[in-house]
Amino acid sequence: MTTVATAETGQQRQLLAPLLPLLEPWLLTRRWYAGGAGPAESLTPVVAHVVRGEAPALLHTVLRTGDGLLYQFLLGLRPELPERLAGAAIARVPHGRWQGWTLYEATEDAALMGVLLRHLAAGAAAGPRVERLSRIPLPVGLVPRPLGVDQSNSAVVYGDRLLLKLYRRPEPGPHLEAETLRALTEARCARTPRLHATLLDDTQGLVLGLVEDFLPVARDGWQEAVRQVTDCVDGTCPTVPATGGFTARARTLGTAVAEVHTALADAFPRTALTPDDVARDAALMAQRLKLAVEEVPALARYRTRIAALHDDYARAGSRGCPGFVQRVHGDLHLGQALPTEDGWHLIDFEGEPARPAFERALAQPVLKDVAGMLRSFDYAAQAGLRRLAERHPDDGPAARVRRARRAHAWAVRNRCAFMAGYSDAGGTDPHCHPVPLRAFEADKAVYEAVYESRHRPDWLPIPLAAVHRLAGAAR
Repeated sequence: MTTVATAETGQQRQLLAPLLPLLEPWLLTRRWYAGGAGPAESLTPVVAHVVRGEAPALLHTVLRTGDGLLYQFLLGLRPELPERLAGAAIARVPHGRWQGWTLYEATEDAALMGVLLRHLAAGAAAGPRVERLSRIPLPVGLVPRPLGVDQSNSAVVYGDRLLLKLYRRPEPGPHLEAETLRALTEARCARTPRLHATLLDDTQGLVLGLVEDFLPVARDGWQEAVRQVTDCVDGTCPTVPATGGFTARARTLGTAVAEVHTALADAFPRTALTPDDVARDAALMAQRLKLAVEEVPALARYRTRIAALHDDYARAGSRGCPGFVQRVHGDLHLGQALPTEDGWHLIDFEGEPARPAFERALAQPVLKDVAGMLRSFDYAAQAGLRRLAERHPDDGPAARVRRARRAHAWAVRNRCAFMAGYSDAGGTDPHCHPVPLRAFEADKAVYEAVYESRHRPDWLPIPLAAVHRLAGAAR
């Protein structure tokens, strides 16, 4: 295996010049591209390494777009692409060192991901560097496979033991998730994966990814919830029970979130919430609402009443609204919770990817995480309804209304169970703080509306329905 470092900008451009025009249109199709429908223009190499030069070749690079954002790529190159990798193809290289070879997404190639792990474990002078939490070496003999999930980063599983998570939009350290998982690992938190190592680029001071325990599950919390609500609403379950079903899991999930919040409060500073803090937070929510209305015109009719929820929150803070701010998850929903044999585990502590890094790193009220999970239960119920509508396209209005009522009952029941489990485990009782909770839920629903408008326009009615419901609470 050869390792070549190209440090100077001229060398980087010469190496990657034939590839950059191929990457620009491909980048537009990636979920992790933050440019919306805009062009990925003027890609400039910031970091470039040839991890392996011979076939199959492996390149690691970080490129800067014309708008200043950084993106990390693992690129494979083969003279002939096997059929199993056809879906990973980007384009054929027109000229240069790899003329006629096919350029493709390397995380889909088990052979190259094995090369990458051996490179990291060897501690090569060029390329990504591993900073381990312990002296135990990385096991290089594990069989890799890509983790085929829809997410804003890329992940590779090694032998169902380790998960290599690669940040597609790397940031200068300290990185929020790496810092959080390190602290939770050192605190021996039982509800989060153990962190083994962090991937760094010393030339630019970037955190590129991490290596953590892989938690094998048949379905994550979102998939399990949607499956369960679909069965109940469709009548597979003879009734919608008051207890049982997913309710017991929702309650234990609340307990797990409370345990993680307690561990985070012990590991990071926890300070009292002041009226000024609340006023600033309400102002940020108002600003996000303003920008969201400009991007999603359907939100305009609710702007005044959602803004009233923000005002209620600010007024409650001016009256001495009690509470604390601390490190939280920052983007908590059912997809970030894994129902393992040992109970629930929370993953992905990066915060909401669309928000600036400085904002995600701020201490927050724990009820923001609670609000995120409450929104997720509502989302799961609506996703189940969408699935049933596709399954029964010819059903009449009466059947659709009946299903909608049952889905609503499912969401209410599981939201209550989650809050009960959270408060019983020592978390802040959400029922005692309805004003901030409503404001946080509305802020999250507005965020969801922007996301769906950009990425899944046919899902936009789900957050808009939530905004409509929450706006009604402001009357």
